[in-house]
Amino acid sequence: MKIALIGYGKMGQFIERIAKERGHEIVSIIDINNKEDFDSDAFRSADVAIEFTRPESAVGNIRQCFAQGVPVVCGTTGWVSEKKTIKKEMEAANATLFWASNFSIGVNIFFELNKQLAKMMDKFAEYNVEMTEIHHIHKLDAPSGTAITLAEGMLENLSRKTQWTNEVENASTDIAIKAVREGEVPGTHIVKYESAVDNITISHEAYTRQGLALGAVVAAEFTAGKKGFLTMADLMKF
Repeated sequence: MKIALIGYGKMGQFIERIAKERGHEIVSIIDINNKEDFDSDAFRSADVAIEFTRPESAVGNIRQCFAQGVPVVCGTTGWVSEKKTIKKEMEAANATLFWASNFSIGVNIFFELNKQLAKMMDKFAEYNVEMTEIHHIHKLDAPSGTAITLAEGMLENLSRKTQWTNEVENASTDIAIKAVREGEVPGTHIVKYESAVDNITISHEAYTRQGLALGAVVAAEFTAGKKGFLTMADLMKF
């Protein structure tokens, strides 16, 4: 399979290595200094593009993929407020977008575990819930896209909660997400339900970013040749 990479930082380089190990060809690498290469035969020859850049760049990069007719797998977070608009543009262009807040297989299992626990805890109002996410100091968005996805899973299943908030629980209907940035932590997410007498805690800790890179390549393999909006739920068939 022919893959184009958009973004060539640490994640892009991890993805390149894993893609080559799995027998794929990297036909185009686009970074901040060569965005004109979107409009190139090399980029258009790709079966799929994988995008890991910055929140302020992601939407423009996705649109470039739509314009060039290249399916795109996007792992950049921090732009979800524009997701509805992008999905409409995708449909109008008959294009393909695979988006996930986290490509780790383990995290996506954790997402499902989180939803199931929230369903169970909906019956027990004496337990309040909060979340902590810890990432490296280079991460720009806070809370993380993964934390937001976890919160959305809880909001779907906890009738006493109506919104997530950043850092502080302003009302009993809020889910507070505490974002910590330290060192080179790849990513840790902790969900805690606490009552006056005990707590129930579930967590996921990433050891390296390689799990994200592998998941992104697997997603690209899944996406090539498909149309529409795809997620990890489609890939993992939960």
